[in-house]
Parts: sequence; structure tokens; C-alpha cells
Amino acid sequence: MTNFVFIIEIIGTIAFAISGAIVAIKKNMDIFGVLVLGVTTAVGGGMIRDILLGVLPPTMFRNSIYVIVAVITTLLVFLVMFFLQGKINRYSKRVDRFINVFDSVGLGVFVVAGVNTAGNNGFGELAFLSIFVGVVTGIGGGILRDILAGRIPVVLHKQVYAVAAIVGASVYYYTCDWIGTNAAMIVGLLLTITLRMLATYLEWSLPKIDDKV
Repeated sequence: MTNFVFIIEIIGTIAFAISGAIVAIKKNMDIFGVLVLGVTTAVGGGMIRDILLGVLPPTMFRNSIYVIVAVITTLLVFLVMFFLQGKINRYSKRVDRFINVFDSVGLGVFVVAGVNTAGNNGFGELAFLSIFVGVVTGIGGGILRDILAGRIPVVLHKQVYAVAAIVGASVYYYTCDWIGTNAAMIVGLLLTITLRMLATYLEWSLPKIDDKV
């Protein structure tokens, strides 16, 4: 179980690091800015989760593997994009698709990992706390990324981002005792990713007021 959780957390770290790095590059940040955004996106949600649960210092400071993986991933993305200079704008739509895919994977992974962490720290009986922590773990890094990039966080205005996280966290939490922890994690993870991707490609969004009215 521990190895399984570790593997999916590494997958999520890589996915979010790629997402953060690409956003930073599109904002014309230098290599330091790209590193900051990539690492923040990858481990920011987990740091917020640990602070909420009273796990101090946060895991990212006690187990540096997550930061190391995020740094290596971000540098690799920077190198690839460096050699594609002048072509980024030409392939802007493809780049956006890449961001959405990796962002969706990272969201799904960290949502279930967050709920699992709440349970491992003795809060498994508290449904609201567990689901809330899962959602915050999933969306926290993306919110920090968007704020640092100077844009309104995606979670606040489009693509049913937080709703996908809530659904995935809830399904994992409430099916865990029925089908087992690993199976529940996979179901919650895949459901979150699927909803996020469908919302992106079908342009689903929550109701909002048109400011032109």
C-alpha cells in the first residue's frame, strides 16, 4: 500500500511539475521562474495539506525526493521548450492540451493521495475533513501556480476543476471500505481525470453571470 501511494504521488508530482513549467514558459519567465512555478505546482498542494493536518514540517521538507523529482522534471521541460523557441506560439493549442492533460493527471493523483493522507493521520472517520483535504491537495498547487503567473486561478472560473476534485475525493472516501483502498484510489483517480478532461474538451462550466448583461 505504501509503495502504491508513493508511486502515484511521484506520477502526480511529475505531471504537476510539467504543467507548472509550461505555464511559466508561456508567461516568458526565466529558468528560475520556471523552476519556482514547476516546483510550487508539484508540491504546493501537499504542503497545504500537511499544514492543515498538523504534519510539520511538511513532507516536502522531510522527504526531498518530491522536490528533487519536481526540479528534474521542470529542468527537462525547460530544455525541451528551449530548443523549440519560436515554435511555442505556433503550437499554442497543442501546448494548452498538454497542460490540460498533465494538470488532470496531477489533480486526480493528489486528490486521492490527500484523502489517503488524512486517513493515515487518524482523521479517516471525519468525512468532510478527509474530502476537503483531498480537494485542497489536488487544487492547491494549481492555485499557487496561477497566482504566481498573474492569472485568475482556473479553479475559480472554468473547466469544472474543483467539482471534479470533490467528486473524485468523495467516491474514493465512500467506496474505500467496499472495494478496498487501492481499488478505490484508482476509481477516484480515474473519475477525477475523466471529469476534468471531459469538462475541458466539451467546454463544460458552472453557471456564471455574463458581465455584458
